[in-house]
Amino acid sequence: MTPALEPLRRIAAYAVATDPQGRVLLVRASTRSGTPGVWSLPGGAVDHGEDPNHTVVRETAAETGLSVAVAGLRDVLADMRSLPHRGVTIHTDRLVYEVTIRGGNLCDRVGQPTDLARWHTLEEAEKLRLRPFTAAALGLSAASADLRPEEVPDFPSFYAVAGPDGLHRAQRFAAYAIATDPDDRLLLTRIAPGYPGAGCWHLPGGGTDYGEQPGTALIRELVEETGQQGRLVALLGVASHRDAASLGPEGYPIDWHGVRAFYRVVVDAPTDVIVGDVGGSTSEACWMALKEVAQLPADRLTEVTAEALRAARLA
Repeated sequence: MTPALEPLRRIAAYAVATDPQGRVLLVRASTRSGTPGVWSLPGGAVDHGEDPNHTVVRETAAETGLSVAVAGLRDVLADMRSLPHRGVTIHTDRLVYEVTIRGGNLCDRVGQPTDLARWHTLEEAEKLRLRPFTAAALGLSAASADLRPEEVPDFPSFYAVAGPDGLHRAQRFAAYAIATDPDDRLLLTRIAPGYPGAGCWHLPGGGTDYGEQPGTALIRELVEETGQQGRLVALLGVASHRDAASLGPEGYPIDWHGVRAFYRVVVDAPTDVIVGDVGGSTSEACWMALKEVAQLPADRLTEVTAEALRAARLA
């Protein structure tokens, strides 16, 4: 049995880099890690307030000695793994990017969590011990090298910690929908009074639960928030926004960093919109014609809504 471990959450970004021979760049975990000898994509944790695009460039350089440029978003995944030697279970939301090599030379590292960086063919990679997210991102069937908890631990949906400046910090991963119906109407929600962005139109969706995949979370949130049944069509992108002193119902300023994946969703059989989370952050929701959405003042849309509409080419 896995012992009771402290639950933690983090957001991380990783690189899929290939060379002219079609080989993929992988790094090996050292004896300083929880899974020594296991290979994964280069990358690591997103610092508070950091854009994941910058994370993947910074971490790839640190782990491999190569400078890369982000070419596009490949996938968004989530997983849990237990690390008994550290006394924790970690849920990680992983952003996987396609990158191109700008220069540099592969280097080995001594005394670091990863010690080798090497190019492998996919056939070679499938024979290695791989982290599950790496196998999934590369479409391989390699056996899992992670220890998973038997049960999903309890973890609060709101979790803030004191930062070095004394201000509370919260980093949150969420999934949102550009949801349309057969009449080309867009499903929008309005932020309730007392919450950051009060009165602005927002996308349906919200924070993912511990142990939950973002796509699954989004379909759940769509039902809970608006009463609509939708189906995922495509991952559109990821937005990273920081509000250094947001004031919400907690009653004290919080340095918020939100990383939000947004998806194209189709609602084939729309119904009357019903806000299920009464008294929460959503005061109302409605279907709105795209031409009406286009006429909304920019300051009446949240940042993530405007960015997602551009990515979906609806603005």
